[in-house]
Amino acid sequence: MNPIKKAILPSLMATSLFGATLLPAQQASADDRVLRDIGVGAAAGAAAGLITGQGSFLDNAINGGAAGAAVNAAQGSAKQGASNRSRRKNRNVVRDVGVGAGAGVAAGAIRGNRRTGNNAITGGAAGAAIYLLK
Repeated sequence: MNPIKKAILPSLMATSLFGATLLPAQQASADDRVLRDIGVGAAAGAAAGLITGQGSFLDNAINGGAAGAAVNAAQGSAKQGASNRSRRKNRNVVRDVGVGAGAGVAAGAIRGNRRTGNNAITGGAAGAAIYLLK
């Protein structure tokens, strides 16, 4: 092997390994309001549970938080490439409530909660609350 290659190749490999594993090109990040939506969803889910009298406070808050995260993700996927501000302006109440209800049912199924109607109401309330607080 050429002496120049012997000197350069190990350092080039170490540099590429360091750059590929320790310095990602772009941080994976969610919408700037994802934590707010999770919190609003959890609060709305807990409130919906108190109103309906179904499930525990914590279970309803978990369903609402999952619905909040799903509504936030649905807002981001609805207008790819658009700024966060334009995504928040062009929201749809039917989509937010529907995605919230679906996420509430899914979160309940994952946790083993078989009250599908209550889970849908909790998630739908979370979606509606997030829509109202846009």
